[in-house]
Amino acid sequence: MKFFDEAIIFVQAGKGGDGCISFLREKYIPKGGPNGGNGGNGGNVYFLTDHNLNTLSKFHFKKKYLAENGFSGKKNQCTGKKGKDLILTIPVGTRIIDFKKKIILADLNKNNQKFLIVHGGKYGLGNINFKTSINRSPYQNTKGNLGEIKILKLELILIADIGMLGLPNAGKSTFVKTVSKAKTKIGNYPFTTIEPILGVVKNNIGNSFLIADIPGIIKNAALGKGLGLNFLKHLERCHLLLHLVDISNINKIINNINIINNELKKFNQKLFFKEQWLIFNKIDLLKNREKIDIYIKKILIKFKYIKKYYLISSKKKIGIKKLCYNIFEYIKKNYNK
Repeated sequence: MKFFDEAIIFVQAGKGGDGCISFLREKYIPKGGPNGGNGGNGGNVYFLTDHNLNTLSKFHFKKKYLAENGFSGKKNQCTGKKGKDLILTIPVGTRIIDFKKKIILADLNKNNQKFLIVHGGKYGLGNINFKTSINRSPYQNTKGNLGEIKILKLELILIADIGMLGLPNAGKSTFVKTVSKAKTKIGNYPFTTIEPILGVVKNNIGNSFLIADIPGIIKNAALGKGLGLNFLKHLERCHLLLHLVDISNINKIINNINIINNELKKFNQKLFFKEQWLIFNKIDLLKNREKIDIYIKKILIKFKYIKKYYLISSKKKIGIKKLCYNIFEYIKKNYNK
């Protein structure tokens, strides 16, 4: 199934049931008083998160959602039945945005979170409510109110501890597959990853962290080129970004790092200043490794906001254990996981 992380939908709560006009008519009470009951409230519309869902695809194909109307009141002061509530299940990490006002109404990032999005209309009053000392036979009732209506934008932002950054073919998919056994597509061509992929990394004492891989970012992604910028929002919740750099072409390293960070900065300043580690991949392809440490130190001077770097080979599994261990320690120290 195709991955959908956005949808625009229409939701409407149920209308309240009308009040009833009725009078008591029995064998020995031919002209009894009013006994029309109230209507029932209209149904509400709720959102409920479910960790088993990971896409908004169902909202892409169906756009309109209506809760049940309340039922009208009946004679003998019988209240109308309340309309059934409508509960829409969504993935954990979904933002609910008022499409017209551009306001975030809810950001649901825990499993089983329930959020009331539109209220059902209030019930109408039956004529029993209008009886007075001077009006003993009121032919009067009220209609039920309409339910609330909203046009919403749903925006799914994946929840992961670690996010991957890098140009196409930097080796992100191979890295994620190596550390997590996630089913990633690997190939010697750009954009083998065309949608976000999540993988779980576990250590030998039962701890784990969630890692997210997104499509590679290219120059001028902010202008709509490539795929990566469409999915950068999925890194917003991450505690740490791993910026994977292909070290095999040493003359382009600084330029390649700049491309990613410039696009990141254009997209979101908060994301740009998130904790980021440089991961130099494909060291198995280097012929002369003696000068690499000196060169990397020059790189770190240039990128002062990047605190750590690692030399790895995802394909040969060089440096992977140390990196994963340090990620576990970072999360444990800073986020008590």
